Amino acid sequence: MLHTATLSSKYQISIPKAVRAAHQWKPGQGFAFVPKGSGVLLMPVPDVKDLKGLVRGADTGDYRDRSDRV
Repeated sequence: MLHTATLSSKYQISIPKAVRAAHQWKPGQGFAFVPKGSGVLLMPVPDVKDLKGLVRGADTGDYRDRSDRV
């Protein structure tokens, strides 16, 4: 699925409807722009409530504190 958009004179880009619908993006959704080679990767920024429980069960045995740093 290839969709294109054009940068406006106000430096804005409209995300094609098919892409918004496929990812269930809504108005007000935040995005991060990640440099990737000669392009940019567009990543949605999740709500804090969506991160709840994300690291449950993570192994903290290899955790290193920073007390050894100056």
